[in-house]
Amino acid sequence: MLDLVFLKAEKSDADRVTTLLNSAYRGESSRLGWTTEADLLDGSRTDSTEILQLLSDPDSLILLCKADEVLMGTVLLQHVEEAVELGMFAVDPIHQGMGIGKQLLQKAEQIAAETWMVKRLVMAVISNRIELIEFYQRRGYRLTGTAKAFPVNAALWTPKLENLKLVYLEKWL
Repeated sequence: MLDLVFLKAEKSDADRVTTLLNSAYRGESSRLGWTTEADLLDGSRTDSTEILQLLSDPDSLILLCKADEVLMGTVLLQHVEEAVELGMFAVDPIHQGMGIGKQLLQKAEQIAAETWMVKRLVMAVISNRIELIEFYQRRGYRLTGTAKAFPVNAALWTPKLENLKLVYLEKWL
């Protein structure tokens, strides 16, 4: 079992976070893991500019997960009203299936509660990602019944399927 260390990302981590997110979500490298969106979207998941903006926002925190100084995973926590929204949750594709995601999610939930004193966590997942929705449900998240159209960001990605939707999940702590 890996000895994982969790810490808050700094601006100097932006490029490494961007690289990890793009490798976990899109392109051929993402196919090494089970969380790929490569069949749903072309392009990048994010860029360093977006990551730097998030790191500058006092209501956002990017949590890093490392083992022996190697970046294994990351998750974005955003304080929104009386909840924290989790996003950009990723584990390096070659290290998926080793329990890193479970530990990272648990630590993210703990930090969200401690940092912002919230009792509710929310997240959006592409509705086609049944296995990912089931992963979160096994960890106590429940579908809210709310859905919306997948956002358009032509500068970064292009959908391969029409009518992609995001479904929302929540967990009460």
